[in-house]
Amino acid sequence: MVAPAAAQDGKNAWALEPYARVELGIVLSQSEDRDDELIINGDGGYLRGNVGVEFGNDTTQFRVEADRIEVQRFDNATGRDNFNRDRLTASITQKLDDDWEVALRGRVYDDLVSVEATDTDETQVSAQVEYEPERAHRFRLRGTWRDREYDDGRGAGGTSTHGEGARADLGYRHRMGRYHYINFDLRAEEINSANPARSYTRESVDVSYTHPLNRDLRVRPALSLRQTRFDGRLTDEDGPRKDTQVVPELELLWWPSNWRIEAEAKYIVTNSNEPVRDREGYRFSLSIGYAF
Repeated sequence: MVAPAAAQDGKNAWALEPYARVELGIVLSQSEDRDDELIINGDGGYLRGNVGVEFGNDTTQFRVEADRIEVQRFDNATGRDNFNRDRLTASITQKLDDDWEVALRGRVYDDLVSVEATDTDETQVSAQVEYEPERAHRFRLRGTWRDREYDDGRGAGGTSTHGEGARADLGYRHRMGRYHYINFDLRAEEINSANPARSYTRESVDVSYTHPLNRDLRVRPALSLRQTRFDGRLTDEDGPRKDTQVVPELELLWWPSNWRIEAEAKYIVTNSNEPVRDREGYRFSLSIGYAF
């Protein structure tokens, strides 16, 4: 439960609002190569929790949040073992006027599963500008700088290696009513590292449509397209590894009161010039959460 504590009386009073959420989920996924010879099973469950506090008024908001996820792989799963990830976030958001808003954010990750590695520590800083001339139209532009450390033993004397790079996000949301949206998101990112296997560039496009079925229930179809190039990972026949991934998905969200119940189905198609990465498959997930 959120318990605001006002710092002063009045319309623009400062208030302190703690919050928390806990979530339990299950994931069933499987992918196969084009010849059905290599089957990757990603079944597992997870427990996630976050806690934070907001302090602000009508124009200025400070936020600090801690988030942790524990992932348990099922016995039939292939690939990486059980893992956990921690994240700490601090941000400030400032409204400039009725249409414009700016935000600064810092984040620290421990044991992040990233595009290029399964055990990544990351520090990132970002700045965002938001323009919302009316409730029907919102534009966001965010720039992020990321510094990463990989626990791979590939550095000098068996130490960790490092990578760094920028990410740019541009988003537009068209609002047609309560929980009734169309979202368009573009992203470009890169990581450069002295370890060639960790360097990559990626461009992605995401489109989603959220439609309310009733006050608490809504459906969200979406489509994602990602193109990734690993210049330091050479294939046997066609130079650097290049992946193109298309992901149609359907999500159902049921939020009665403080409960957050969400089900998602994806079909992931990956075309790659590295045969072992050229595959397709499904991913189903169900989560039950509660927001305090």
